[in-house]
This record gives sequence, C-alpha cells and structure tokens, in this order.
Amino acid sequence: MAARDDLSAVCTVREAEDGDLVDGVRPALVAAPESADEAAALMRAAAAHGLSVVPRGNGTKLRWGLPPRGVDLVVETGRLNRVVEHAAGDLVVVAEAGVQLSDLQQQLASAGQWLAIDEMVPGTTIGGLVATSPSGPHRMATGTVRDLLIGVTIVRADGVVAKSGGKVVKNVAGYDLGKLVTGSFGTLGLVTQAAFRLHPLPAATRWVGAPADTERALGSMVEAVLHSQVVPAALEVDWPATGPGGVAVQLEGTDAGVEARAARVRDLLGAGADVDDKAPGWAAHYPWEEGGTALKLTCQLSAVPEVLAATRSAGVEVATRGSAGVGVLHGGIAADTDPQAVAGAVAHLREICGARGGSVVVVDAPPEVKAVTDVWGPVPALELMRRVKDQFDPEHRLSPGRFVGGI
Repeated sequence: MAARDDLSAVCTVREAEDGDLVDGVRPALVAAPESADEAAALMRAAAAHGLSVVPRGNGTKLRWGLPPRGVDLVVETGRLNRVVEHAAGDLVVVAEAGVQLSDLQQQLASAGQWLAIDEMVPGTTIGGLVATSPSGPHRMATGTVRDLLIGVTIVRADGVVAKSGGKVVKNVAGYDLGKLVTGSFGTLGLVTQAAFRLHPLPAATRWVGAPADTERALGSMVEAVLHSQVVPAALEVDWPATGPGGVAVQLEGTDAGVEARAARVRDLLGAGADVDDKAPGWAAHYPWEEGGTALKLTCQLSAVPEVLAATRSAGVEVATRGSAGVGVLHGGIAADTDPQAVAGAVAHLREICGARGGSVVVVDAPPEVKAVTDVWGPVPALELMRRVKDQFDPEHRLSPGRFVGGI
C-alpha cells in the first residue's frame, strides 16, 4: 500500500503482530526510526496519509489510560538509544527517548550521580518516563519527572521538530513545552530527546521501618516524622487489603549524619522500629498485580489515614501503599474482582479523596472495568487542555482518546 511504501522509504517498517496491541487495539504497522531526523520524516509521511500514531518505548505502560480510538502506526523508539551528553560538572544529562532508565542510571553511577527518579516499572524508557510521569518514594525529596526535566525535543504530528529548555534556544509559541508534554500520554508529540537535572548519589542510605495495626497509628508515625527535623528522602506507607501495615522512612546523606538521624527516627516510630541498609520488600513497588486494577490516589497530607481507612470500606479488597509524605498513594485491586464492584469502589474513594484536596485515577484496569468506570475522573482545566491539543495536533492523530476527556 502507498502509506507503507512511503514510510518504508524513511525507516524500518513491518506489519503489526499480536504483541503490538495498544490496550487491546491492533495497529496496522510498526516503524522504528534510528535518528531524530528519521523520526521527523516518518511523522511527516504519516501526516501525509492521515495515519493515527502511538509512540512506544518498551511498551510497559501501553495499557495505562484509555484505549486509543484507533492506531494505524506504532512508532518504536528503541533505536533512539543514545546518551547524547552527560555534563557531570553541571549535573545534566541529555538522552534519547529509547534509552532505558536502568541503563542510564548505571552509566550515571560511574560518575557518582543519578537521575533521582525511582524505576517503578522495570524496563521504563526515557520517552515513556516523560509520557506517563510515574513517581516513587524519592518524589518527596527530589520531585517528579516534571520537576527534573529541564529540556525536551519532540516531533509534532505534522513532523515539525519542537524544542524547549535545557541546552537549546528555540521555544514554541510561549509554551513551557516540557511541562506540557510530561504526563500527556503521547498525545502532543513524539518525544525524541530529554534533558534532566541530576543529583549526586548519597554517601549513605538507611531505612527505618515500623509496623502499624491501625490507620491512626500509622498516621501518628507519619505525622511525627513530618514534624521532626530528620529531613527524610522518602516517607512510605504500606496498607494491605487486610491485616497490619507499616511505615518506612528513607534517610540519605553522610554516614555520621544518617546514623544520627536514623536513631532519631527509630525513637519517633516507637516499639518495633528497626534500621536497615535496604528498603523493605514492598517499598518502591506498585501494589497491583498483572491484569488487575491500578489506582493513583492523592489527598492532603493530613487525610492520608482517612484515605487508607476508606480503602478498607470500599466494598472490594484494595492493597494500598505509597508516599505519605506527599499525599500520593497507589492502590491495587485483584484482576478477578467484579467490574461493577470496582466501579463502586472507585466512586467511593473518589468522593473521599476529592473532598480532601485530591483525586483518584484508574491508571490501568481490565477492559471490563474500563468499560464501566470513569478512568480519569473530574479534570480541572479540561477545556484548556483540549485547546492545547488542538494547537499541537489539530487532526487528533496522536494517541487519540488515550488521555483525559478523550484527548
């Protein structure tokens, strides 16, 4: 067909296979550009044929959000896999979209540095990191992907290359492009390159953990740490669907400083607290299972115990854990749970979190659950987001329908 011939003239193109489904939707073709120039030429060719396009790194989060309304072409970024620059003296790294986060961290570690983002999903690429903006324990100390991103290069739906921030000089119509693209699920452009601010690796790390039998006890420990002077790198809670939970505090710094602060935290957490060099087995892991329903719950810090209690009154079993120090929790519901019951649980939790300054998003779920659940929930500034989409992708060909409000 003419479209495939034109795409093949740019880069490697193949017919899609069963493993190429995007949240159950089968594309027609898969292309793999090897350079930013090829990516731009590919997007121009796709635009000429009016093809809908979904970017893909390792495909670890292609079920997040909503299924696309259609997919003609999947653009793989795996061959865009160069670390373009590591300016160790400036604490800056520039990497292409297909670089795996774990590989980048290994390279940065040789210079005593790291990109201060926890790899919550193994196999995450730089492009996928920017597109979905997951967060883990270090969010408390170093912020999110959006906070660490200082520059980004994307290819728009029409094949035009847009750059902002970092080591480039061209910006786009006054937009903060990096902030717009981060967490946009590939609906505004194909990320080809990103620049990040780095942090030095800490000289020492300790974890202090303690069990908690009730939400109130857990909340009291969290509050004690937050009101202290120990400056935690992370403050995590674990609240299984049934039974006791726990709190874990990560401390980073010099050996002497960390030891003294760990002793102070152990006193704050009380009986049963202990100190370890390693994180608890549950920390830095999302609480959901493959094929189950994944939730992101946010709220005011003071409401964390109440939200945890709500997960046990939701009508289904919800395993919950996350960053109590910033009011961001994650919940997991088993794959075999009745979809209507899941929808009811989401509505219940959304009411609690919404009244306490937060929200509930269904990050991932079986198709039967997505069919009966408002995945994104109420979204402030939705009309503004739609106008931005219209500016960047007037024909709505990039990841159509995956993002909030059908964007």
